[in-house]
Amino acid sequence: MVSISMEKPLIYLEKRANDRWLIGYDSREFTLLTQQLQSQLTQNANLKTPLKIVIAERQPIKLLASFIAATAANSYVFLCNPDWVKAEWEQVLNLVQPDIIWGDVAEIVYQKPPIRTTPSLPNYPSSLIMIPTGGSSGKIRFAMHSWETLMASVRGFKHYFNLEKINSFCILPLYHVSGLMQFMRSFTSGGKLVISALKQLENCEKYDIEPSDFVVSLVPTQLQRLLEKPYLTTWLSRFQTVLLGGAPAWLELLETSRNYGIRLAPTYGMTETASQIATLKPEAFLAGNNTSGQILPHAKVIIKGKNEEILGINQTGIINIQADSLALGYYPEFFPNQEEFQLDDLGYIDENGNLKIVGRNSNKIITGGENVFPNEVEAAIIATQMVEDVCVIGLPDSQWGEIVTAIYVPKFPDINISNLKTAMENKLSKFKHPKKWIAVENLPRNAQGKVNRQRLQEIATTAVLSE
Repeated sequence: MVSISMEKPLIYLEKRANDRWLIGYDSREFTLLTQQLQSQLTQNANLKTPLKIVIAERQPIKLLASFIAATAANSYVFLCNPDWVKAEWEQVLNLVQPDIIWGDVAEIVYQKPPIRTTPSLPNYPSSLIMIPTGGSSGKIRFAMHSWETLMASVRGFKHYFNLEKINSFCILPLYHVSGLMQFMRSFTSGGKLVISALKQLENCEKYDIEPSDFVVSLVPTQLQRLLEKPYLTTWLSRFQTVLLGGAPAWLELLETSRNYGIRLAPTYGMTETASQIATLKPEAFLAGNNTSGQILPHAKVIIKGKNEEILGINQTGIINIQADSLALGYYPEFFPNQEEFQLDDLGYIDENGNLKIVGRNSNKIITGGENVFPNEVEAAIIATQMVEDVCVIGLPDSQWGEIVTAIYVPKFPDINISNLKTAMENKLSKFKHPKKWIAVENLPRNAQGKVNRQRLQEIATTAVLSE
């Protein structure tokens, strides 16, 4: 039996049936395709366990139609990156063992197991939405959400920004939480949605919209590229709000955006919380604030010490989250504590209620007994304007315990370690300066800008051994 909550996707579909809300696409095509796919799935309505459906569509309309149809049909929906390589797909298919695959799973010949192995998950929604998250390790896993957890995030966003209809300009992947939530906000609020790509913008593709009516979401590397082109910088400065998340932004990037009057809204959130739980409003950013802003109304952040004690204002500790948008677990296991989610991130809440992120606890480098947080060192290196990209890690060392190591992409061919060391002299305390500098052609980042730190450790170790 289909529950009332799971009928909601189709209710929204019916409401939008006659709207021209998909800019650059045929909204009616989306509605018809969704109805066709949902009709196909209702033939399996008598199954005792939900269908497991992998969605790996490249075409945006097909992806979104598949998502709504599968969710409305009480399925376990797995959003996937069609560009995953063979080893990644093997990992995913072995974990999921899907009944249906919609889209192009390249180079994989998948044979569905003769016995369906969908885990029995009592007391939870019959439909689950699995969103991929790899963190910085590169290993793929799926955060389990429901329509209700995603809608809690939408409601929190609407209330925080005091918006009834949300018009979104999306250039982030729709299979990722950052792109999916832009669709969810627009689709369910009666807003419009533009689906584009960074290359299309750089190629001067035009859209018949008024940017001041739209919210656009970016990761720092995308923002950097847009700011390098004056006509795109001018265009970006016209947006109502420019959400920035996915990875820490460096100080120079924030200052440049502020100088151009860009209404930036740095955010803090993750796949597990269905996008942001803290956001700095544009007015505060333009006034010089560089925090992650205040906590959205659907969430609560608690800062705890090493012994689980609750810390006070301006005290740095481990970030714990309570949120209506919190994921239920990582497929196929549910979180043992559904009320609170402890992160690896360190931060504090200031006297104005703003969240400030210090860094990741696991990424902290302890060198000669001193704590070094990579974010701070990376920001100082980027401020030299001598590197295109950089990541700071710790390498084991018999004398220091760990040594601060910078893996960087030089901006110009004649940039050398001596130049960088000179430029860094007065920017940080001595113990925070990298002892090893490793130049590379590019850093292993995913589409959201997150670095694969495991891969970087391998690159750095190989480089040091070859010295």
